[in-house]
Amino acid sequence: MARDYYGILGVRRDAGADEIKRAYRKLARELHPDVNPDEAAQQRFKEVTAAYEVLSDPQKRKIVDMGGDPLENAASGGGMRDPFSGFGLGDIMDAFFGAAAGGARGPRSRVQPGADALIRLQLSLEECFSGVSRELTVDTAILCELCRGSGCADGTSPEVCETCGGRGEIQAVQRSFLGQVVTARPCPVCRGLGEVIPDPCRQCAGDGRVRSRRTIVAKVPPGVADGMRVRLSGQGEVGPGGGPAGDLYVEVEEQPHATFERAGADLHCTLRVPMTTAALGAVLPLETLDGVEELELEAGTQHGTELVMGGRGMPKLRQSGRVDGRGDLHVHVDVEVPTRLDARQTELLRELATLRGEDEGGLATTNGKGGGLFSRLRSHRR
Repeated sequence: MARDYYGILGVRRDAGADEIKRAYRKLARELHPDVNPDEAAQQRFKEVTAAYEVLSDPQKRKIVDMGGDPLENAASGGGMRDPFSGFGLGDIMDAFFGAAAGGARGPRSRVQPGADALIRLQLSLEECFSGVSRELTVDTAILCELCRGSGCADGTSPEVCETCGGRGEIQAVQRSFLGQVVTARPCPVCRGLGEVIPDPCRQCAGDGRVRSRRTIVAKVPPGVADGMRVRLSGQGEVGPGGGPAGDLYVEVEEQPHATFERAGADLHCTLRVPMTTAALGAVLPLETLDGVEELELEAGTQHGTELVMGGRGMPKLRQSGRVDGRGDLHVHVDVEVPTRLDARQTELLRELATLRGEDEGGLATTNGKGGGLFSRLRSHRR
């Protein structure tokens, strides 16, 4: 039995070609798998597409009007074929409207913005602390001085591309059961620009820019840290056709320091002192980024004690580029126990141990509630 293709599209038997096209376009937008993934909708989409294929073809439509089915062979061969398989919804719109469905792209501009550039700069901790101005040698594209970016030899100018007529693209028209399908690709002669340079500049070969090595001054603010980037606006690559230059980013590579270890804006260092100094206390000279300063070590300072010198760390650099205060310097005390003693030193230490009750008899282990050595160690840790 012949299918009712008119009923599938919902049009009268005397409907014109435009009415059939509008009916199919409406149904295709609702039922296409890219829009409606329901299986029933997909089957309905196949039927609607087949109906449009038949009714948009005068010969096939004549067979339908005579009571036949032009797709009967396809149906008996395993179900209605999908004449629109492989097409996306965008292809459907292009089939109806041609290139206008996606909007005409037109030629692209010869003048394009330039790319950013990156250079790495090694700095010591002291340079990161104080900030530095450094001359850098960079190799980037700069504006061609001969043609000033036009790409043309002196006294000449670009001409409209004869291949694409200035559109920047080549269109190809193919006929299908939906009508004309228009595809476009960039013009291979002008590379999508819509114009050609018949007499290129001898210095830049028509690019409007040349590569050059130059020296610039980079000002790095105080407080920068490893991995931070300083942006130099407009110091990057000049774009094709003499387009505006990108930015140059200076990335800081902070070198390890022999004394200080950095943690954000704070600094850490280790101070090694003899056990006698830790026991008796002292005022010791300490090297800081501000110069030599005095550090007071209280009597009885224990190994691992952390002393904090406020405001002696790195500048706190904010995102705005301004410095807001400084971090701290953390001094970690490392009490050194002698490993070699002569006879007199050994005798004196034994005498001290006896006086303090720390000789062999005074070092018995306890449960932690008494006053033995391990109990005192625990109290120091607390």
